[in-house]
Amino acid sequence: MIKNDERIPVTVLTGFLGSGKTTLLQKLLGGREGAGVAVLMNELGEVALDDLYIQKMTETTLVLKNGCVCCSMRSDLQKGLRELIDGRSSGTVPPFDRILIETTGLADPTPIAQTLVGDLMLRRQVRLANIITTIDAIFGAGQIDTHPESMRQAAIADRLVLTKTDIAEPEQIRQAREKIHQVNPVAVLLDANEEESLWTQLFDIDPFNPKTKSTEVQAWLKCLPKIQTAGSRRFSDKTGRIQQYHQEQHKEGEIQTFSIRTETPLNWTAFCIWLSALIHRYGPQLLRIKGLLNVPDALGPVVLNTVQSHITPPMHLEEWPSEDHSSRIVFIVQGISPERVEYSLRCFLSILENS
Repeated sequence: MIKNDERIPVTVLTGFLGSGKTTLLQKLLGGREGAGVAVLMNELGEVALDDLYIQKMTETTLVLKNGCVCCSMRSDLQKGLRELIDGRSSGTVPPFDRILIETTGLADPTPIAQTLVGDLMLRRQVRLANIITTIDAIFGAGQIDTHPESMRQAAIADRLVLTKTDIAEPEQIRQAREKIHQVNPVAVLLDANEEESLWTQLFDIDPFNPKTKSTEVQAWLKCLPKIQTAGSRRFSDKTGRIQQYHQEQHKEGEIQTFSIRTETPLNWTAFCIWLSALIHRYGPQLLRIKGLLNVPDALGPVVLNTVQSHITPPMHLEEWPSEDHSSRIVFIVQGISPERVEYSLRCFLSILENS
């Protein structure tokens, strides 16, 4: 069980081209809290223009050039993080208590999370804090529909920030919000121009921090009634046994959100085996998994949080957030039948129960 985590939190800031990432970053760094943030920026061009603005805000800025930090530049990301950490220790870099990585507009942020846990030295010093995605209120709905990169950036996020609401038409804002909810209904949606507690919502309430995990869990549990249950038509008997299975065909690349709920306490070992097998088979298609699990002999629920193949170490809450002690798991997947996921879980658990 994780109680305290003293590692440096790393926030990933992503968003499609022109969605306002750098503008949001300037706003965040311009406040008094921004003094404790070190910034890693990724530039695809030979001349890094954005960092000329950011360096005015913070002395602790490194620019990774000539590639995408999420692809061929992963070694440069590791090097950049080490430079910041070693520089802080030696005094050559001003003190900081958080690292923010701004990706390019075409980046998939998931490999950053994999880099943080894949490097044995880095994972002892830093941890993933959250993934923030900016969405353009004017063009965002259309970009999500037409650009796979934008859709995945929205689906993977813990926090979604709607930008340019001060110049967008009300109908454009409505369409953007509606599209965002379709893709990622469990992420917190904020308005870059109206949210007074923007810093608090983006950084102080940390989805991967045990100290604020209870608050985070309660936020996404409120969304559950609006999320379709994967097997609501096929797993309707009281015992939870499978009555019928029908594999539905889904369009390639389609993103869906669904939930699985069970009243029966989960065998933790069996569930971990199933989850590992699922991730091994479908890793890149499992954009996000969030769960509140009832595990036998645990005082409170176990909190599950994954980003594609990256599984955050499970956390225990000291108590349940409500009287409902059922296990609830929310999936955001791409190109996978929700029925297939639930079918495999219930089959696996029923085999163990009957063995």
